[in-house]
Amino acid sequence: MQNPVYDANTSGKNAFGDLPEWDLTDLYPSPDSPEITRDMAWLDNECAAFAADYEGKLATLDAAGLLGAVQRYEQIDVIAGRIMSFAGLRYYQITTDSDRTKFMADCQDKITRFTTPLVFYGLEFNRLEDAHLAGLLAGNADLARYKPVFDRMRAMKPHQLSDELEKFLHDQSTVGAAAWNRLFDETMAGLEFVVDGDLLNLESTLNLLTDPDRSKREAATHALTSVFRENIKIFARVHNTLAKEKEITDRWRKMPSPQAARHLANHVEPEVVEALRNAVVAAYPRLSHRYYALKAKWLGLDRMQVWDRNAPLPMDQPRVIGWQEARDTVITAYAGFDPKMAEIAGRFFDKGWIDAATKPGKAPGAFAHPTVTTVHPYVMLNYLGKPRDVMTLAHELGHGVHQVLAAEQGELLSSTPLTLAETASVFGEMLTFRQLLDNAKTPQDRKVLLAGKVEDMINTVVRQIAFYDFECKLHAARAEGELTPDDINALWMSVQAQSLGPVFDFADGYETFWAYIPHFVHSPFYVYAYAFGDGLVNALYAVFEEGDADFRDKYFAMLRAGGSKHHKELLAPFGLDASDPAFWDKGLALIESMIDELEAL
Repeated sequence: MQNPVYDANTSGKNAFGDLPEWDLTDLYPSPDSPEITRDMAWLDNECAAFAADYEGKLATLDAAGLLGAVQRYEQIDVIAGRIMSFAGLRYYQITTDSDRTKFMADCQDKITRFTTPLVFYGLEFNRLEDAHLAGLLAGNADLARYKPVFDRMRAMKPHQLSDELEKFLHDQSTVGAAAWNRLFDETMAGLEFVVDGDLLNLESTLNLLTDPDRSKREAATHALTSVFRENIKIFARVHNTLAKEKEITDRWRKMPSPQAARHLANHVEPEVVEALRNAVVAAYPRLSHRYYALKAKWLGLDRMQVWDRNAPLPMDQPRVIGWQEARDTVITAYAGFDPKMAEIAGRFFDKGWIDAATKPGKAPGAFAHPTVTTVHPYVMLNYLGKPRDVMTLAHELGHGVHQVLAAEQGELLSSTPLTLAETASVFGEMLTFRQLLDNAKTPQDRKVLLAGKVEDMINTVVRQIAFYDFECKLHAARAEGELTPDDINALWMSVQAQSLGPVFDFADGYETFWAYIPHFVHSPFYVYAYAFGDGLVNALYAVFEEGDADFRDKYFAMLRAGGSKHHKELLAPFGLDASDPAFWDKGLALIESMIDELEAL
């Protein structure tokens, strides 16, 4: 069956109000605009000129010369990023549109080809003697500003290959992981699910798992399992190939573990992640097991099925939340913290930086894309008028505010490591939740809000650490040989029962639900960043509630820092240290205290 096509230039008008769509003209007027032709030509010429000017010569440059090279490299990053942001955002609007797919693929192919001559830069930079580089940095403040970038580059020094191999890997990247990523995206976007006679896409079907009608939730679960099973060989092939490709690359780079590259990219020590993981797993009985046993009682069930996990509570009065109300809720919460935060978030609504409607072919989920520091971020949602959608809006706008502020650092220093990238988003959710809780009119309203927040936190902390354990098991098993779909299913189920608790039964077919999680495909081991962010924000919010008079200034300074500081430096002003195992227990204790209150209610 062919997927329906929609007009991406018309707003989504429905029960939620007039849902906005992106105006991408701040990036480029159109795919065939002369501006793109101009920038592609500039990129081609500048990459060749950069290589001609600097290859084999980095060690001979003085501080001013090296600064000039860094700034030219940064500008190449800006132009390449601008083109790919435009191509990618258009593609995510309708991933099933072959013209958009072709445009993005062609852009990626050209930019990969243009930038292959630049591979020498990082390799040669890492061969600079430590004392020589330190001397250059000491004599030039403008160059020294880039030290965090250099530190991250040089962390890869023990793992880099020969210049020729690095160029080869760069050149073939478009037919490696990127191609398998695209296959996954296009397959997932094209899936159709029949629920009670209605033909739905993935996002709308997943949304039914929060429906008040238990039979509808069950029907949606069976529809998901049926379609996932039909396509399970494709998803198993994607995961097998990507995991094997990673194992080969890691082996050649002498990475000590499958997770090591992610930790290096995040600028976080493995022991910090291990402390987080262990603290969360140890807390499963106190958090998810305890909460879901409580929820089973509220639902009048002796046993919970997987389609009950995200069911609304019986006392919850379901209603559709219009777009204007969602906007007002989040902006008011942000303004209550600081008008500056509300002003930045307001730009996303006023200037066409949000794409909110759910449409055929549109990528599922939600994200905030920073694009490049010379433009601005864009937020994508699939808004369906649920309370969780309001929280998603608060979450993604938190990312957007962070990205706007961090852009002041410039292209190379703005990108925040994933461990801190979730800070502003989760903090934005917390502000919105606290405002709603303060405005609760009855104990029942308070109970519904608290339960919703606890579930969100369990999904962010417990579920994401279970995902992380699944990935660890998947990559370890793949290193031993090819995995059948049944093998992967078994790994998935081994973490589900452990994390969700003994009150659950798992319906036949649930073992395939690993198939639709995009992070496993796009960003291996990304998922612990969510738990990191939630624990960090819980600790930060505790400092805020304790009445630190300078908290707002410190908070905005942390966001503005982008990727220019290590997590230890960013958290020190708040008296926090993520390398202390007790730090994570403090964050988990907040969730536990909410469950305490729910039991009392």
